[in-house]
Amino acid sequence: MSVASPSAATDREQFLAQLETSLQQNTLVKLVLSKYRGAEVDLQRVVARLVSVKEQPCLSFVYSYKTRDITKNLPLAEALALIAEWLPAAFKNAHLLSLTAELQLTFSKKDKPQLFVGKAVQREAPSAEHNREKKRFLELTRPFLRDLGVTNAQHELVPAMARKWKQINKFVEVFAHALNSSTLDQNQPLHAVDFGSGKGYLTFALHDYLSHSLGLDARVRGVELREDMVNLCNAAAAKLEQPGLLFQHGDVRTYAPEQIDIMIALHACDVATDYALHLGIRSGAAIIMCSPCCHKQIRPQMHTPATLKPMLQYGVHLGQEAEMVTDSLRALLLEACGYDTKVFEFVSLEHTNKNKMILAVKRAEAGNPTELLGKIQAIKDFYGIREHCLETLLKADTLLPA
Repeated sequence: MSVASPSAATDREQFLAQLETSLQQNTLVKLVLSKYRGAEVDLQRVVARLVSVKEQPCLSFVYSYKTRDITKNLPLAEALALIAEWLPAAFKNAHLLSLTAELQLTFSKKDKPQLFVGKAVQREAPSAEHNREKKRFLELTRPFLRDLGVTNAQHELVPAMARKWKQINKFVEVFAHALNSSTLDQNQPLHAVDFGSGKGYLTFALHDYLSHSLGLDARVRGVELREDMVNLCNAAAAKLEQPGLLFQHGDVRTYAPEQIDIMIALHACDVATDYALHLGIRSGAAIIMCSPCCHKQIRPQMHTPATLKPMLQYGVHLGQEAEMVTDSLRALLLEACGYDTKVFEFVSLEHTNKNKMILAVKRAEAGNPTELLGKIQAIKDFYGIREHCLETLLKADTLLPA
């Protein structure tokens, strides 16, 4: 870098003018403010990037403290005014990187500014979205990943957590597509419940994606039977200052939230999946995501048709058949209740081969379920199935005709 030549405008004014130009031309890559001298305890630096929140350009500020990060999104005019106020009162160094310029502004002990201008180099255009990492919906720099042990103190991926990192991103990717196709009003608070939240990897990721990446008002609840996990996750949420994120001790059969827009239940064992699906349907959830685990209810009821007996005499095949029948009936019941439903393979979330996902997005109009109910009954008759837990629950609440 070279020192800027003297001009009528001060170095500080030149720097702020260049920053404003990069925002107007959408060429800002990032702004780094360092050498903090303000009153906030443990604040080390602030990094700002251009993002789009609800289709409006904003600057996203990541405040990096000694043990946590906090993100705040501000409209451009408000953001520029704040940066001007900070220099040099709070920060003694500012580094501006854009597609057309690189500038560094420093202040002496007596607050005398000095501007260094680097050579313009060709850089990749910045994304206005929060998911800047290619094919990733979250960034490794997100503080919850560090506190949950996915990354280290330098925000580097812990090698042993590579599969978990892939799984978290796949989950958010699936959810993002479901959200875009749903009828949810993103200008209103979104209420999400994650049953069987465990260590909270996906619960934190969902909240972070909704509140940080999309800038939405997210009220996310993790529900877990193990109290030690609930306490662990609440402690992490409090440390990271995550408003709207809470973990509670409870069970899907008894938990009664006031509102559910998004219902998640991954690896709910056997009929616990049916209770979760029933709660989501009964609550009118716009998005339902389930990853079934175990299929004990249907298998003992199944009468193997004569033609299939040679094939299903092997236990592993019979188990696979029971899983297919159980989850197919679940998907068809969701369709009958007004949901567009997909069943597909999903990466394992607990390092097992239980990797099936049932994804349901509520339609604007439910339609007539008569034809679907006929198909459901035909499958039950073919296999001699007397009862399917989800169907029984839905009929008991008159969500389906008896």
